[in-house]
Amino acid sequence: MDATANMLSVSEALQHLVVLMLTLGPCVRSMPVPTDGPMCTASETARYKLTFSGKWTQAAFPKQYPFYRPPAQWSTLFGVTHSSDYHMWQRNGFASNGVREFAEKGEAWTMMKEVEAAGERIQSVYGLLSAPAVGGGTGQTNTEFEVFARHSYLSFMVRLVPSPDWFVGVESVDLCDVDRWKDNVSLELFPYDAGTDSGFTFSSPNFETIPQDKITQITSSFPNHPASSFYYPRLKHLPPIAKVMLTKMNKTNQIFSLPAEPTQSNQLPTGNEIEDTLINTPLDCEVSVWSPWGLCKSKCGDSGVQHRTRYVVMHSANNGLACPLLEEERKCLPDNCL
Repeated sequence: MDATANMLSVSEALQHLVVLMLTLGPCVRSMPVPTDGPMCTASETARYKLTFSGKWTQAAFPKQYPFYRPPAQWSTLFGVTHSSDYHMWQRNGFASNGVREFAEKGEAWTMMKEVEAAGERIQSVYGLLSAPAVGGGTGQTNTEFEVFARHSYLSFMVRLVPSPDWFVGVESVDLCDVDRWKDNVSLELFPYDAGTDSGFTFSSPNFETIPQDKITQITSSFPNHPASSFYYPRLKHLPPIAKVMLTKMNKTNQIFSLPAEPTQSNQLPTGNEIEDTLINTPLDCEVSVWSPWGLCKSKCGDSGVQHRTRYVVMHSANNGLACPLLEEERKCLPDNCL
């Protein structure tokens, strides 16, 4: 409860700071930005609604699913609109100090300073955006943002809570299609490891990665370790753990509005979105290694029996493989019989 309340208070403070920076941001004169791809020539600005949907369920991710201290939930969403020469984070790149703090703690202050510095130095950032935290593994939150021709890209991050340094997000999604704005963009999201903490499970204690690793996508087989919370060797691919829907809005005179708090009534995405099917990821039973064989029990001169045991590390779920036998016996001859 305390962790959730603290996350919501940070979310509110971040929203107000974002509003302040966006109010001051448009006063900075934009300079031409270099680009390797086709230049966006859309003549007008565009406004989008971003709807983030969490799909972190026990059925889809049964292994070590966090129920308490804290239960599965999502941090505040933090993002930027920018030009093609700016990168908030990059797959196979190293996390900045700001990305590290956000991925590990959900704190965005250092990252906001990095974004502000990039905007002043190379005029590559147009605006910041945020959306409230989601207090469960499932649920939705939304916000609105504006883009224009020189700054048509969107990047954002949302931290998995609890986790060592795991997050979902998008990196440099271009909302411009040469001379027009895209009407709808729907993206499935998968977990990433920021490369700054070496924990394998959702509730792992802090264990700094030295030297720092690159940002990598977590898969059903990477990290290739049975202790990993996302290790499902029977799956070729993990199911999406979240989804984002970007919908172009009708033009209004409104400059910026505070993100609405998540509710059942205002969080339903619009458009021709296909209903999501229920995902049940099979989880196989996991058992420990065998114990040493016990003492050979018998009368002198007779063959005896000895036993060994193992225990269940993780029970099966969603039609996963059942647990094997937990006890074995074999015939033996007693030692040191008097």
